[in-house]
Amino acid sequence: MPVLTSTPALNTVATISEPAAKPFRDPWNAEARWLRWLTLIWLVLGLMMLFSASYPVAQRITGDGLYFFKRQLLWAGLGLGCFWALVQIPLRRWFPWAGILCLLGVGLVWATQVPGLGVSRLEASRWLDLKVIPVIQPSELLKPLLVLQGSWVFGRWFHHPLWFRVLWAGIFAFALLGILAQPNLGTTAICGLTLWVMAWTAGIPAFTLLATAGLGILAAVVSILSKDYQRRRILAFLDPWGNAQGDGYQLVQSLLAIGSGGLWGKGYGLSQQKLFYLPIQYTDFIFSVYAEEFGLAGSLFFLGLLTFYTLLGWRVMGRCRELTIRLVACGCLMFLVGQSLMNIGVVTGILPTTGVPLPLFSHGGSSILAGLITAGLLVRAAREAG
Repeated sequence: MPVLTSTPALNTVATISEPAAKPFRDPWNAEARWLRWLTLIWLVLGLMMLFSASYPVAQRITGDGLYFFKRQLLWAGLGLGCFWALVQIPLRRWFPWAGILCLLGVGLVWATQVPGLGVSRLEASRWLDLKVIPVIQPSELLKPLLVLQGSWVFGRWFHHPLWFRVLWAGIFAFALLGILAQPNLGTTAICGLTLWVMAWTAGIPAFTLLATAGLGILAAVVSILSKDYQRRRILAFLDPWGNAQGDGYQLVQSLLAIGSGGLWGKGYGLSQQKLFYLPIQYTDFIFSVYAEEFGLAGSLFFLGLLTFYTLLGWRVMGRCRELTIRLVACGCLMFLVGQSLMNIGVVTGILPTTGVPLPLFSHGGSSILAGLITAGLLVRAAREAG
C-alpha cells in the first residue's frame, strides 16, 4: 500500500502580501493651494506697506507710530479666522442665509444716512457708529454678501419665479443707491460692475444687461452733476497740473511719488511723499507709496501677482460644474482683482479719483475683513471646483 509523504521545501521564506496603500488625496487642489498662498503673500505685503505708509501720520496724530498698524493687525487676525472658517464650510450651507445677511447689509448701508449713527469724513457719510462695536464701513462688508446672494439669484435665474427676480433686482438697485447716496461713487461702480459681470456670466438676456448698464451710467452722471466736489474731481482728473495746488493736488503728489521711485525704488520705509506731501497715503493712495519705495520693479511684481491670481480664478471658473459656484468665483475675482486695478488706475491718473481702497493694503478694518472673507469664498470655490 503506497505511503503518502510530504517533504517541506528547504530554504524558502513564507511571505504575506500586504494590501496596497491607498493613494493620498489632497483635499486642496492646485488652484486652491496657490490662491491660499498668494492671498497670504498679498496680505503680508499689504501689512508691510501699511506699517511704512502710516507710521509718520500715526506718530503725529496719536504719538504712537504703530497705532494704525496695530489696529490693522487686529482686524487682519479676525479676517484670517473668517478666511480659515470659510474655506472649510461648503458654499451650499451659506446660500440659505445669504438673502437675510444681504438685507442686513443693505440696511446698514442706508443707516449711514441716519443722524447720530452715520459718521462723516471728507464730505462723505460712509461709516456707521453703532456704539457697541467699532466704527464700520457697511459698503465694504456688503461686498461678499452681494457675491453670495448674487450667485444664488443669477445662478438659478431661469428657475426662480418672476416676482423673485424682480424683487432681488430691486434690492440690488436699492443697495447701490444707498452706497451712491453716501456718496461713494467708486464703491458703487465696483459693486454694480461686479453684479453686472456675474449676471452676464450667468447668461442673463442681453436686453436686460444693456438696460441695466444704461440705468447705471445715468445714475452715475446724475450723481456727478449733483455733487460739486465730484465735478471738481473730474475736472482735476482731466488736467491735474492746471490746478496742482488745489483740486489736482492729490493726483499730482501721487504721480510725483510713483515717478520718483524709478526702476528699483527708494527702499522700504524711505518714501518722501508719505511725509505729509501725499494726503491719505495710508488708505486709498497707499499704492503710490509702494511704487515710490519699490519702484517699477515692485509695481510689476504686484501686477504679476494680480495676473496670476486672475488666471487661477479663471481656471477655477472653468472647472466649476455648478453655475452658482462659478459665479461665486467670478464675483470674488471682481472684488479682489477688479477693485485693485481700479485703485491703481486712480492713483496713476488713468481713472478719476474715487474712494476705492486697495484690497488687503489700505488701512481700514472693514476693508481688510471684507477682503479676507472674499478671498476665503474664492478659495472655497476652488476647492469645490473639482
